[in-house]
Amino acid sequence: MSNVAVKGYAYCLNHVPELALHYGNTPYVERKTKGESEFLKQLPGTLQRFEEALAYPANQAYIGGMDLNALEAHPQPWYSHRLEGASRFGKYGEIMPEDEFLGLLDMCDVFDLVWLEESFATRIREKLAAHPLMTPALLARLEKGHTSEEIRGEAETHHALLLYSEGVPVGCVRQGHDVDECLEAYVLLENLACKAGGVLALLHLFKNADIAPEDVDFVVECSEEAAGDMNQRGGGNFAKAVAEIAGCVNASGFDVRAFCAGPVNAMIAGASQVAAGARKNCVVLAGGAVPKLCMNSRDHVKKGLPSLEDCLGNFAVLLTPEDGVSPVIRLDALGKHTVAAGAAPQAITGALVWDPLEKLGLGFSDVDKYAAELQIPEITVPAGAGNVPEANFKMIAALAVMKKQLEKGDMNDFVKKRGVPGFAHTQGHIPSGVPFVGHACDWIKEGRIRRAMIIGKGSLFLARLTNLSDGASFLLEPPQAKKASVESLTKEDVKALLLEALSDLAASLGKQEA
Repeated sequence: MSNVAVKGYAYCLNHVPELALHYGNTPYVERKTKGESEFLKQLPGTLQRFEEALAYPANQAYIGGMDLNALEAHPQPWYSHRLEGASRFGKYGEIMPEDEFLGLLDMCDVFDLVWLEESFATRIREKLAAHPLMTPALLARLEKGHTSEEIRGEAETHHALLLYSEGVPVGCVRQGHDVDECLEAYVLLENLACKAGGVLALLHLFKNADIAPEDVDFVVECSEEAAGDMNQRGGGNFAKAVAEIAGCVNASGFDVRAFCAGPVNAMIAGASQVAAGARKNCVVLAGGAVPKLCMNSRDHVKKGLPSLEDCLGNFAVLLTPEDGVSPVIRLDALGKHTVAAGAAPQAITGALVWDPLEKLGLGFSDVDKYAAELQIPEITVPAGAGNVPEANFKMIAALAVMKKQLEKGDMNDFVKKRGVPGFAHTQGHIPSGVPFVGHACDWIKEGRIRRAMIIGKGSLFLARLTNLSDGASFLLEPPQAKKASVESLTKEDVKALLLEALSDLAASLGKQEA
């Protein structure tokens, strides 16, 4: 099985505190069931301003504006020790403010579902025109806008959801059908936001990987949203919808859905196509999840902490045939959580970590860095979920002890040396391993590490179909030295080699006779 190169990567955040306040699932359900509760009255005061989100160290690490070792060494809590002079753009992508994201949302709408207020649309057009990646074709998709009266009318009489900027309604998302719950305004907002985030990440990937949109052959999308109507709730296709807006005219695509394990499974699916020769340039990408915004905010408000879950996360990765330069995905030893493995954490870790290492004759110490469930601890710890990345690394260390490859007293050193700090937002699929791909590839190219394992785990029981969990993993390594290919020799090359060999043989026989 051929290895597959990770040719490029992009990671972006959309800072959307108004979407979080109104349509994150926790505050949205609270508002529908309890009205303006005390929790909802306090929540706005805990949300970050754009400048604060920009200076939050974990956010900068996500977009490549901060090295992960520097993040780990940075004083904690990070929300109390923000960065000075933080930039909107990092080497992987950007943190986009909410008003521009609403403009991008409208650009990605092809069914006139998003209406923006006319003066807001004019202002956002000017801002997006200055964006380095917004092409004339994209800007032409931004509507001229509607009056405030029209927008209010849609909300009051047709169940549209209002869109806000700085506390003021500046647009709405309209429903797609009168009775189809799959096409109600809330679901369409989720899907359009996910699509827009995927487009932004893909635009940055074009720049980072120096590839033209028309050179992309295939797109695999792996978020947690489900696009369809009442007759096929999750039919898709986000991948092709994103490709259309981004100008990938020669691409097709499909969606992979596996909850938090989706991105790793999608990377394996895309890499397998490239390795088989079916596709040359395959992009794996995902947009963010609106319902996960402010998911743990009830606990944050209760404890007087900032509500950090105000960003939609997205990414895009380009997979190509091995080029001798880019780090590669090993496809000959993939981790998979089988049905028989069971749900015990030890069994899951064994299936995803130990089994592929054993197949290659490697040990736990042969992997320099492990990456699994990279949620920001400052979000999850106050909510009672603990430090999720650290818990995963401790489980790997414990398994290494069981396999007699590590002394029990060395477990903490193992976790510190081979783990990475959590730096991804709790967007479900976003934290699960793949955010580390960019950092890992850079470190491999710089010679700082030789091998990394990317691990994705999913909660299939959330669908009420099975109690099983899910998971997959793969190894990232430096490219292998290319072997000479016999197929690359021409007929003339072969004749020349034969003549040379015959000449050497004749000379040798002549010396023996002499």
